[in-house]
Amino acid sequence: MAGGGASAGAAMDNTGGARPTRTVQELAGALGAPDVPTRFVARGQHDHHQQTPAAPVPVIDLGRLFQQDGTAVAVDEAAKLRLALETWGLFLVTNHGVDAAMMDGMKAASREFFRGSPEEKQMYTNLVGGERFQLEGYGTDRVSSPEQVLDWSDRLYLKVEPEDERSLALWPAHPHNFRELLHEFTTKCRAVKVSLLRAMAKLLELDHDYFEDQLGEKADAHVRFTYYPKCPRPELVFGLKPHSDGTILSVLMVDDKVGGLQVLKDGVWFDVPIVPHTLLINIGDQTEIISNGIFRSPVHRVLTNADRERLSVALFYSVDPEREIEPATQLVDEKRPALYRKVKVKDYLAGFYGRFSEGAMVIETVKI
Repeated sequence: MAGGGASAGAAMDNTGGARPTRTVQELAGALGAPDVPTRFVARGQHDHHQQTPAAPVPVIDLGRLFQQDGTAVAVDEAAKLRLALETWGLFLVTNHGVDAAMMDGMKAASREFFRGSPEEKQMYTNLVGGERFQLEGYGTDRVSSPEQVLDWSDRLYLKVEPEDERSLALWPAHPHNFRELLHEFTTKCRAVKVSLLRAMAKLLELDHDYFEDQLGEKADAHVRFTYYPKCPRPELVFGLKPHSDGTILSVLMVDDKVGGLQVLKDGVWFDVPIVPHTLLINIGDQTEIISNGIFRSPVHRVLTNADRERLSVALFYSVDPEREIEPATQLVDEKRPALYRKVKVKDYLAGFYGRFSEGAMVIETVKI
């Protein structure tokens, strides 16, 4: 059994919770035995030893999807998209307009950042004064209590939209092309997001810009670079604990060599396949609420690996935090009453971060 207790990689912060004193990457490099501290052990939750089937996740060709309305090709692709949204809640996209070279460059720059020295990376720390946690920056996720089970991952989390709210001081200056690549990658993915939101609105027979209007002028987007070091006990530890995303949708570049992402469907965990140079689209809670449960926000998790490190890059798109969301009135009737109550996005996201640390789903709190 894993040993070490709360003293292994954790300390009390100035809010009364526990915060890591070292990043997971530093901890992994310091472990001299095939074991992990107890703070990382997902007690009674892990089924890593069980064989997991590959998910038949739909692959959507955006070029085919947006062919002239009414063509057989477009109709077929729209049907695949609807199936993905109503069943899996996630899907892969090809022909998405993000160059393969840009994707490879962004991943290479991300790896170079995480392989930098601890001193260099700490220039972008998410701990203000070494104690107070802030959402943006480099480090581990928020730790809110001594009992919280920790994830085996480090992250660099940055706000990318609105552009005038970027904290560029937290954007790595090394490698030298990191900032330029991130700006270009964000711009390209924004176009993918807009196209998909319009396609989703059309499937629900809403105005084509319905979801865009819901986002508002101060809609925000964050990017999360997540690094998963090798883990000596992958059967005990999660890279990211089971959760659903609290956003409208997420656009991900998953590691093109190392798997680990899984999605829950009908009580079974499925491996999400690796298809190089595709983008993985994950529907979030905000879309499930607005669509009145027609489109689903999937529960997913990331497993660790004993032999290989893993990296992912995800863009999270959210409604303006000052706005309220609720099921679209066009999707509510006697046969399908509203399944979720109205909620302010800022309050929902605050609840999301709190519930995530507990391994719970915040969307359950807004169901009617």
